[in-house]
Amino acid sequence: MSKTHMPVLKQDKPKPKTAKKIIWILLLLFAALLTILFFRSSVSQVTEIHFTGNTFNTDEQLTKQSGLHIGDQYFGVDPTLVQERLMELGTIKTAEVVKSFPGEVSIVVTEHPTVAYELSDSGELQAILSSGTSVPVTASGIAVEKPILTNWDANDPNKAKLSKVLAEIPGSLTSDISEIMPSPTLSFPDRIKMYTRSKFEVITSVSLLRDKVEYLNQVTEIERPGVITMLEADSYVPFEEEVGEDAEEGQ
Repeated sequence: MSKTHMPVLKQDKPKPKTAKKIIWILLLLFAALLTILFFRSSVSQVTEIHFTGNTFNTDEQLTKQSGLHIGDQYFGVDPTLVQERLMELGTIKTAEVVKSFPGEVSIVVTEHPTVAYELSDSGELQAILSSGTSVPVTASGIAVEKPILTNWDANDPNKAKLSKVLAEIPGSLTSDISEIMPSPTLSFPDRIKMYTRSKFEVITSVSLLRDKVEYLNQVTEIERPGVITMLEADSYVPFEEEVGEDAEEGQ
């Protein structure tokens, strides 16, 4: 009886581990090459920079301040850093940086509002923003209801504080104020003197103005012109009465 030969099954030999390593190395090299080509191409670069909402500064000024340049790496643009740089100007309150791939950076700025005006050393009218920064009136336009600041030192910290306070008060409560000047005393280093369009003289302080301004409007609406004091206590004296008191003291 013949013996039956059973077929022998061939087994595939496993690929050497070195072959797999070579494949992975080639894939990594290919990925690295694609990455290099991508970052060297215009697709990965800043190709457009747009600003909206700016009136006090030109696009060129804002671009320079932001530190952005055409050709910068798009993915390297830090929106927070750009915002911080722009806010250092003193004219910008907020800046929203929006990146749109590929290559477009759009920046929407919100500027500090105009709260008052002043005359520069050369006699030119300048607008004072809520940040205390001064800009030419040609850039800001004129709002006739805003007061004019006179005799203020550019480095006086109370000037910046006053600008901030004026921004927090509704325009309807400050529209009658025509002029504000410093008038400090030992008791009130931030004391100010104001004149109104309705012919009143007002004595108060920067730190008290926000809380006292409603009293000011109550008096100017019902009383004849005079001196209004709004410090620790409030008082009102008509000009005629003041003149009479001065005459008695002269006698």
